[in-house]
Amino acid sequence: MKKGVIAGIEMGGTKTVVAVGQADGTVLEEFRYPTTDGEETFKTAIEWLRERGEPRAIGVAAFGPVSVNKARPDYGQMLKTPKPGWAGFSIVGALKEAFPNVKVEIETDVNAAVLAEANGLADVAYITIGTGIGGGVMADGKLLHGAVHSEFGHWFPRKAAGDDFGGVCPFHGDCLEGLASGPAMTKRWGKEPKELLADPQAWEFETYYLAQACMTLLASVNPSRVVIGGGVSQAEGFHAMVEEKLRTMAKGYFAALEENTPFVVPPLHAQQAGIRGALMLLA
Repeated sequence: MKKGVIAGIEMGGTKTVVAVGQADGTVLEEFRYPTTDGEETFKTAIEWLRERGEPRAIGVAAFGPVSVNKARPDYGQMLKTPKPGWAGFSIVGALKEAFPNVKVEIETDVNAAVLAEANGLADVAYITIGTGIGGGVMADGKLLHGAVHSEFGHWFPRKAAGDDFGGVCPFHGDCLEGLASGPAMTKRWGKEPKELLADPQAWEFETYYLAQACMTLLASVNPSRVVIGGGVSQAEGFHAMVEEKLRTMAKGYFAALEENTPFVVPPLHAQQAGIRGALMLLA
């Protein structure tokens, strides 16, 4: 890698992607590896980048909670999290120590994915379902943050009829993440999501909770499209099931659902949405 080429890092709960590429999201080369603790995960990323030269800028798409507000003194640090070895870890500090002259831009992984998946739209939401559940929003062409950033997985949906599962969230129990994340499905049914493809009840519950998530987005930030990604969403027919339940819940109220196009869609860039978005932070 020649000096001056840009790099991206996408941090997920189970895997991390580091890449070199272009600010339009084009990935030239990437490396995927398991996410461990902060120090080890970034040591691997830094070593991989050093083998290719010195980047002039690095875009980071991070799982949350992470401080992405540049006005905060803890900008670039991981916040309170149950994930071992991450609370208080400074992403900016680690990258600046390795590459003193590098420019670093940080976003949440879901907001970075929104950038990659907007596809010309100014109002888009992205939900990712994996180890946790996160949500990102672009409104009027701008990414939304709030005081810190969205914690979309931690609101409380209505429980489905017959669902007495207590949830797995260590903070809130049966919040959306506690009921519908990958670990929630595994705990509830005793099998990994990929082993539940033939179990209709498992997906009835899952798509019911995600339809409520889409309904909440419609009623709050009113996107023109909701993209749902992450490993759990790859089940066949998943997005159509969510949209069908959403339309039943909406009862014809929302203008965004009047368009003759799908409202709930899979990612255009599949598993590359996050890393493409990380590079696009540097545009």
